[in-house]
Amino acid sequence: MAVKRIFLDPSRCIGCRSCVAACRECDTHKGETMIFIDYLNRGNTVASSPTLCMHCEEPLAPCAQVCPAQAILVSPDGVVHQADETRCVNIRNCVYVCPFGVPKFDGPGRYMRKCNLCYDRTSIGLPPMCASVCPTQAIFYGTYEEWIQSGRAQQGAKPVNVFYFGKQRVRTRNYVVMREEQDALDLMALAAEASLGNLSTTPAATADGEVEPWVEADSAGIPERMAPPQPWAPRTPAPLPAPVAPPAPAPAPEREPAPVGPEPVPVP
Repeated sequence: MAVKRIFLDPSRCIGCRSCVAACRECDTHKGETMIFIDYLNRGNTVASSPTLCMHCEEPLAPCAQVCPAQAILVSPDGVVHQADETRCVNIRNCVYVCPFGVPKFDGPGRYMRKCNLCYDRTSIGLPPMCASVCPTQAIFYGTYEEWIQSGRAQQGAKPVNVFYFGKQRVRTRNYVVMREEQDALDLMALAAEASLGNLSTTPAATADGEVEPWVEADSAGIPERMAPPQPWAPRTPAPLPAPVAPPAPAPAPEREPAPVGPEPVPVP
């Protein structure tokens, strides 16, 4: 069965924040929004972009892998859930490790919260709240074939779900819609281009010449953490033990019969 995913198209986002308001209405979010609108450069442009969990598939959910309490679970269909409040130990590893900066730490609640793809809705076939209210389809929810049929592919758009952060490659469940000639996004290169500009006379970053070359983990002797085949499936309650029948009561000791005396003589 085709998997439904979210397609984020920043070029269509108008910054109306309908998705933010709708996200608060999701039954499992307790009135808190799990999606954010980023304003790219308010000094030069009004462009904005929705930011929500990309539900990383390879490597699988780094936020869940670094959680020592296994408070962040991944359902069998690949949805990465927010932290279980009863298990979160507040060390914020998930906040630091996410390459997209999605998890946010709830100070008063003392747990991590992030987009869980409105799992109470998507698990029964309904679209997430953000996609259901987006007036420009900047957030599109559906299969790849449904996105093609919507007409965006004929306009030169192409969904990308492979991202590079330096040498680190991340493949995600959700897509970002880019131009047709792009197969992947190099976030570090885009950040350098945004900070240095496109002018050929711009000097190269000095930090590039003062760093050690990239070394793969296996050649550096760093052990790789092996995960079980299905490491973070939803927990199921342990079966209750079979009821134990109480022991039968001990038989009461037999009493000796009372001695039989002479019958009472009636008084005249």
